[in-house]
Parts: sequence; structure tokens; C-alpha cells
Amino acid sequence: MMIDIKDFINSGFAVSTDDGDKIFHMLNESFSKEEEVTLNFQGVTLMTTAFLNAAIGQLYGNNEYSSDFLNKNITLKNVQDQDVHLFSLVVKRAKEYFADKEGFEKNSNDSIYGSN
Repeated sequence: MMIDIKDFINSGFAVSTDDGDKIFHMLNESFSKEEEVTLNFQGVTLMTTAFLNAAIGQLYGNNEYSSDFLNKNITLKNVQDQDVHLFSLVVKRAKEYFADKEGFEKNSNDSIYGSN
């Protein structure tokens, strides 16, 4: 299955978590049918980690999918050079977060509010 991101979200700006959630649900549906998915970013001129966390990052919190499964079943196409690092960052942080959610949140809160 191919998902043309720009057409699916009706924008060249992949920035909102709502749009990312739409992609997540499409991925989840496709994976439940054991389909491989290609995410085509042709025409996407702006992308944020908020969008990618919602679209892809939360897949790592779903106990149904291993990293190997996701690597095998998601293909990225037409990603702009400056956005390639965002995918690695999102995947790395998602793995860290879901491996120790409580510790990750505590460290984040301590960084923001100071530890007591």
C-alpha cells in the first residue's frame, strides 16, 4: 500500500499531531492486514517531529510491532534531505520513551521543573 502524505493530509505541511494520528491509524490498519506500507512524502515541504511522533513514533509503544517488523514493513519515499534525520530522531526517542516511560517522563519533568 502507498500513502501519499500530501494528498492524505491535504497539505504540504506535515506538522500537526492530528494529521500524524491519521497516518498512524492507516498504518495500524494496514499492518493488521499484514500489508507493507510506503509513505510517499512527495510535495511535503515542511515536516515536524510532532507529526512524526504521532504518525510513526507511537507505533513503538504498540506491543504488536517490533522494531524489525516496522523496519521491514515501512518504506519511506521522497523524503527531503533535511528531513531524513527527523525520522532517526523520532525512532530513537520513541524507543527510549517506551522502554522506560516512567523514567523518561520523570527525567523530562526534572529538566523542566527541577528535581526536588
